[in-house]
Amino acid sequence: MARIFDVIEYANEMNDEIVHRFPESGIGDYRIGSQVIVRESQNAVFFRDGNALDVFKAGRHTIATANIPKVIDFIGKAFNDRTPFPAEVYFVSMKEFASKKWGTPQPIIVRNPGMGLGVALLQGFGTYSFQVKDPQQFVTQIVGTTGTYRTSEIEERLRTMLLSKLQDVLGETAAKNSVPEMIGLTEEIGAAVRAKAKEEFEAIGLMLKTFYVGNLKPSEKSAQELRDMGMLDMQTYTQLQAADSMRDAAQNQSGGAGLTAGIGAGMGIGNLMGQALQGGMQNTSQGGAPAAGASMPNIMTPAEAAQFMKVTEADIMAAITDGSLKAKKVGSAYRISKDNLDTFMNS
Repeated sequence: MARIFDVIEYANEMNDEIVHRFPESGIGDYRIGSQVIVRESQNAVFFRDGNALDVFKAGRHTIATANIPKVIDFIGKAFNDRTPFPAEVYFVSMKEFASKKWGTPQPIIVRNPGMGLGVALLQGFGTYSFQVKDPQQFVTQIVGTTGTYRTSEIEERLRTMLLSKLQDVLGETAAKNSVPEMIGLTEEIGAAVRAKAKEEFEAIGLMLKTFYVGNLKPSEKSAQELRDMGMLDMQTYTQLQAADSMRDAAQNQSGGAGLTAGIGAGMGIGNLMGQALQGGMQNTSQGGAPAAGASMPNIMTPAEAAQFMKVTEADIMAAITDGSLKAKKVGSAYRISKDNLDTFMNS
């Protein structure tokens, strides 16, 4: 015979538990008049025959027909006030589960008109937090009859939902902002993701409390990886391979500095890079890059500066963003003087 419970409580902090069933297995026998004790950070969902009858808030509750209106339909008038009846109680943590981590396992592709390939690959990471909003809905839709339901069991589903919304937001933001500008809009991007994910979280009884973008940056994928993703033709692939080689040479020469800090040093291997580029840049004299012997104009766009330095436009924009290359912003475009580019190349 099942044990008869007169007091039902779960005195646990529930640090990583969202839901704890009482009893964990089988069915408990409770009496009319039994006490249900719910902690300040909990709610309790009362079930009978697979049906949710009521939700108890924090405090001490007495199981009675006035307390659970539907219970009289299940017990029947043939039972006296002290007859045991089978039921389950699910204790649900109502606190905020914070500092959950998210990250992009693969780069997110966004449009990047007028720069480099016309697209960019972005990677990011950050944290989020959530809380149960509707305990009855969460138990019935997600938990089922599980004895203990932990945060680890739903985190993958939540991250998938969030990354889907992040991809939508980045696509919308890229339509109005360049990639360097987007990197400075992390707070706005986080707020947009929260707004988009709100409805899906509420559909399973949860609330997305916070979504923070800790870092958003261009992907460090190599030319070969980009080609494997089907994003590069042979000519562009050859150009980026040369840029990868230049970056590696700059890193070795400066003891680990990045490309934007070592482009000038990397120009010291110009002869080697010129040979690498000639194989994949047959359209050099048709406007794809400056023709041999072409003089550098006094004022250049980032794309023109990139052609003279034999790097990508994204590299030039990165150097402008970190301040190592001085440029003048006119409206939403940048212009670079010959003197500033010479100074950068020789620094």
